[in-house]
Amino acid sequence: MPHPISILPFVFLLVLVAVSPLYFEKLWHRSYTYLTIFLGTVILAYYSIYLKDTEHCIHAVLEYVSFISLLAALFFASGGIIIRTDENGTPIANVMLLVIGAILASVIGTTGAAMVLIRPFINLNKNRLAVYQKVFFIFIVCNTGGLLTPIGDPPLFIGLLKGVPFFWIFLKTLPFWLLSNGLLIGLFYYIDKTKNPIQFDNSPGILNLKIKGFKNIFFLFITLIVVFLDPNIAGMEWLPCIHLEGTKLSFIREIILLVMCFLAYKYTDKALLKKNDFTIAPIKEVAFIFFGLFMTMMPVIEWIEHLVSRPELGHLVNKNILFWSTGLLSAILDNAPTYLDSMSAALGSVNLDINRPNDVLQFLASPAFVDVVAISVSSVIFGAFSYLGNAPNLMVKAIAEQKGVKMPSFFEYIIKYSIPILLPIVFLNWLLLLLLY
Repeated sequence: MPHPISILPFVFLLVLVAVSPLYFEKLWHRSYTYLTIFLGTVILAYYSIYLKDTEHCIHAVLEYVSFISLLAALFFASGGIIIRTDENGTPIANVMLLVIGAILASVIGTTGAAMVLIRPFINLNKNRLAVYQKVFFIFIVCNTGGLLTPIGDPPLFIGLLKGVPFFWIFLKTLPFWLLSNGLLIGLFYYIDKTKNPIQFDNSPGILNLKIKGFKNIFFLFITLIVVFLDPNIAGMEWLPCIHLEGTKLSFIREIILLVMCFLAYKYTDKALLKKNDFTIAPIKEVAFIFFGLFMTMMPVIEWIEHLVSRPELGHLVNKNILFWSTGLLSAILDNAPTYLDSMSAALGSVNLDINRPNDVLQFLASPAFVDVVAISVSSVIFGAFSYLGNAPNLMVKAIAEQKGVKMPSFFEYIIKYSIPILLPIVFLNWLLLLLLY
C-alpha cells in the first residue's frame, strides 16, 4: 500500500487548479505544464522505484493515453465543423440547441457534442451572452445528456467494456435522463427568459442552419466507430492488446485515433479553422492537467479500494451509499475511474470480479443490479459538479476563455451554480431511484 502522504500531490494539484486561475492566472498559464508533469512524475517514480509497482504505473499511463487520444481526435475532428444560423440567442432558440445537445451527447458522446456545439452556442448568444448560459451548457451537453447510452459518457462506456449490455443501460437510465435534462432545460428557459432581456427584434429561425466542414463530420464519424475497437467488447477479442492485471488494454485503437488527429488537422480547411478561432490551447491544457490527475490519482484510488474492501465495511455497500459516495468522488476525481472503483466495490461485496463478464451479468441478474443503476446515474450527473468531474467541462471552459468569454472560477462554479442548481436535481434523482427500486 502507498503511504498516506502520497495522496498530497493530488490534493496539491486539485488546489492549484482551483485557486491558480483566480489569484495568479498569468503565472499558472506559464507554469502549469511543468507543474503537472512534475507532480505526475513524482508519483510515477514513487510507485516504480520505491514501491517497485510498475503494473500500476503502466496501467495509469495506458489509460491516460487511451483517454487523451479519444479527446484529441474528437477535438481536432470537430475543429473544422462550423454551424451557423440566422437565429439570435432567444430563450426558445437556446432551448432548442440544448435539447439537440442533450440528444446528440448520447449519440456521439458528451465530448463530441460539446466540441461541435460550444462555438455555435457562444456565437448564437453573442448579443446577450451570460455566465449561466455556459454553465447550463456544461451541465446538459457535457454531462447529463450523455446519461442515456454507453457512448454518451466515459463511465457508462467503461460499464459496456466490462460487460454491461448496451440496451440494459439505455432502459435503466432513461427515466433519469428525462428527469435531469427536463428539469435543467426547463430551469434554463425560465432564467433565460426572465433574467436576461432580449436586446433585438429580428429572429429568423434556428432551423435555418448552415453547416460547413463535412469532411470533418466524416472524421468525427470514423473516430466514433474506432472507439469500439476494444478487445474487451464481445466480438473484438481478436484485436492485439496488452494483458495487465487481468484486463485487456487496447493499443490499436489509440494508434488509429492519434493518426486521426493528424489527418483531421492536416486536411481540414484552414479557413474553417480560422473562422472557428481554432487553436490547440484547449486540448493542450486538458492534456497536461489530466496527465497530472491520472498519475496523482493512483494512490487515492488505491486507498479507496483498500477501504471499501475491508470486511467490516461490507454492509455499507448498498445503493444509497454507492449513489452518494460515487457522486461526491466523481465531483473532484474524473468520473470514469470513480465509476470503475465503485463497480469493483459493488461486485466485490458479493465475491464477484468486475474483470469477468459472466460475473457482471450474474450481478445484473440479481436484486443488487440497482447498485449499478445508482453508480451509473450518480457518476454521470455528479461529473458536472466541477470542472474536473468530466473532461469536456474543462475543454468547454478552455475553448470559451480562448474566445475571450468569461467563465466562473473553480469555486464560483461549484458554490454559485452546482450547489444551488445541480444538487437539488441530484437529490431528485436519488428519490427517483428509491421510488423505482
